[in-house]
Amino acid sequence: MDINKLGFNDWFKEKQKELQRVDCSPARVTAVDRESYLIHNGSVEIRAELSGNLLYNTASINDLPAVGDWVNVQYYDDGTFAIIHELFPRKSLLQRKTSGRDVDYQVIAANIDIAFILQSCDENFNIHRLERYLVMVNDGQVKPVIILTKKDLVSEDDLALMISNIQNTGILNSVYAISTRSEAGLDSVTALMNAGKTYCLLGSSGVGKTTLLNCLLGSGSFETQDVRAFDSKGRHTTTRRQLTILESGAMLVDTPGMRELGAIGMSDGISQSFSDAANLALECKFTNCTHTTETGCALVAALEDGRLSRERYESFLKLSTESNFHEMSYLEKRQKDRDFGKYIKTMKKSMKK
Repeated sequence: MDINKLGFNDWFKEKQKELQRVDCSPARVTAVDRESYLIHNGSVEIRAELSGNLLYNTASINDLPAVGDWVNVQYYDDGTFAIIHELFPRKSLLQRKTSGRDVDYQVIAANIDIAFILQSCDENFNIHRLERYLVMVNDGQVKPVIILTKKDLVSEDDLALMISNIQNTGILNSVYAISTRSEAGLDSVTALMNAGKTYCLLGSSGVGKTTLLNCLLGSGSFETQDVRAFDSKGRHTTTRRQLTILESGAMLVDTPGMRELGAIGMSDGISQSFSDAANLALECKFTNCTHTTETGCALVAALEDGRLSRERYESFLKLSTESNFHEMSYLEKRQKDRDFGKYIKTMKKSMKK
C-alpha cells in the first residue's frame, strides 16, 4: 500500500508545497489517545508523538491532529516511531460544540468524504436529532448519507412511514435501511464505498455503528454491547475515534455515540440542510429579520400558507438562534483568551526589565 491509497490525492499534494518542513514525510492519523497517536504511512501503522513546537505553540487544541488528518513526520528507531511536526490543511472537518456549558469546538474527524448518519428503527428514531447531524455534516463540507439500522424491528409499512416522515420534512438526502442481523440492505452500503475514500459513522450510542463496522470488516474485531431494554439507549462501546482500512481499500472512522449535539457557528451547514427555509429567508423584507413577528417575513408567510411546515420552521429557527448565540459567546471567549495572552506577554517583558 502507498499513501495515495490512503487518500493522499492531488489536493493534499498541492497543500504539501505550503508546509515549512521539507525534511518530513506525509502520514495519516488513524487514532488519537490524548497526546499519543497512531499514524499510517501507506506501509505500516506506528506510534507517534507531537513535537514540542507543535504541542506548545498551537493556539487551540482543535488545531492539533485529529483522526483522518494528514501530518508531516520524521521517523526514528528504524522507522518504528515518529515525531509529528506539522498538520496539513484540512479538506473537510467534522466538529461540534463541546458538551455542557463550555462554548468551544470539539473536533470529531478530518478529511472525511462521506458521513453515514445512523438512526435505528426503534425509540432512537428522531428527526430533530437527524437534522442536527445533517447541519454538522454539511457545515464540515462532508456529503451526508442517512442509514436506518435495525429494520428487522419494524414492519415494511412502519419503515416506509419513517422514510416518508424524513422526506416530508424537506430532507433530500439519500436514505438506506439495513439490518446487520439479517444483513438485509448491507450491499447497498458497501456499494457506496470506494477504495481511497474515507467514510465516517455518526449516531447516538446503540444505533449499531460498531456492529455495522464489524459487518463491513467481516469480523467481530470491535466490541459491541446491547442497548438497554427499557429505553433503547445504547451503552458506550467505542471509546475513541479510529480509522480502519477495509479490505476493499475504503477507510472508515467509527466514533463514540454523541448524546449532545450543540450547534455553534454553523450558518453554512444550516443553509444547506434547510435550503428551503434559507432560500425563503432571503426574500424577507428586512435583512435583520428574526422570522417571528416582522411584517414582510417570507418565512412566516410560507408558514401561514402551508408552503413550510411548522416543524421545519421551528427547527430552522431554533438551530439558527442557537448557532448564532454560541458563535457570539465563542468569539467573546477567544477575545478574552487573546487579551489574557497579551497581558501575560506584557508582564513577562516588564519582569525582565
